[in-house]
Amino acid sequence: MIRFIMVGLGGALGAMARYGISLIPSRTSFPILTLITNTLGAILIGFIVGISTRNEFSENKVLFWKTGVCGGFTTFSTFSLEAWNLFEKGRIGSGGLYIVLSVSLCLLGICLGKMAAVKIGR
Repeated sequence: MIRFIMVGLGGALGAMARYGISLIPSRTSFPILTLITNTLGAILIGFIVGISTRNEFSENKVLFWKTGVCGGFTTFSTFSLEAWNLFEKGRIGSGGLYIVLSVSLCLLGICLGKMAAVKIGR
């Protein structure tokens, strides 16, 4: 039961952080805030995975941060909808760019997060 509570608490925190980012004023129709959210989430989950491989996090902490916070924070379903909406509006270039940037930056985020975890462990 404690595992469910850890995931739920982390998910609530992640969802609130995601909502907070969505309140940042943006003057573009490009879904930059979702891109930023997903990139930050990728960095965070990479860091958590990097830390957890050194057994510095208990299973409950990993569930709280990785499944809870990151799961509530990142926005893949929103990303998919926004990409689809760009395509529907005929903005094929923007939609393609958004997909490429999202995937590339999130993979880079995983790498950066893991690298940060390694540096902290030294």
